[in-house]
Amino acid sequence: MRFMFVGDSMTIGRAGDYTWRYRMWQHLNRSFGGPYAIVGPRTELYDTTADAPVSTDYARPDFPPNARRHLAGWGEGWLHMAPLIGPAVTAARADVLLVSLGLIDLGFYANSTQTDANARRFIAAARDANPHVRAVLLPVVPNIRALADAPFAAECDRFNELLAKTVADLDTAASPLLLASAPYAYDIHTDTYDGTHPGPTGEHKLAAAFAEAMHQAWGLGGPYERAAD
Repeated sequence: MRFMFVGDSMTIGRAGDYTWRYRMWQHLNRSFGGPYAIVGPRTELYDTTADAPVSTDYARPDFPPNARRHLAGWGEGWLHMAPLIGPAVTAARADVLLVSLGLIDLGFYANSTQTDANARRFIAAARDANPHVRAVLLPVVPNIRALADAPFAAECDRFNELLAKTVADLDTAASPLLLASAPYAYDIHTDTYDGTHPGPTGEHKLAAAFAEAMHQAWGLGGPYERAAD
């Protein structure tokens, strides 16, 4: 089974991060019952000094290059990934997409209705590339901006409602879609380093949201157990 991480800055991570992708790799190594691969066209972290995704400075050198693969980008959302996902799925032969997108769209590019339309475009393109692709979609986790910007917070809430309807509308037996639960007890004050991007505890909670969804709904892997850093 071939897993692809798709996301924004919370998923690509910055130089020096573990990333929640690393936490998921640890989880799959512990609990997945068969052969698997992590796939995608990119491997780098975002370098804040260079203002570009050019870093290979992961917090743990035991994170092997072939497990660092992803389709994530700093400042990229559903709008940006919808045209990229089809070629990426085809090239990598991805079976399962683990998707965390939306915050960038709502914050800078589109409203909730437009963002939901881009999510539907993304799903259609992924299925054109692989009619049996599965996807786990994470609701938007509102960041610190939502505390002071009520219209933005409302758009986050509305998009999450629309995303739940999209998953219900488009889920099929041939190409299952799964809406993950929001990360349990996620606190932007303690689980992020800046009110948006996950620190170590936040990384574990994001990975757990995907892991628990796959385990409970599809029987893939086991319950999430936090490994030592």
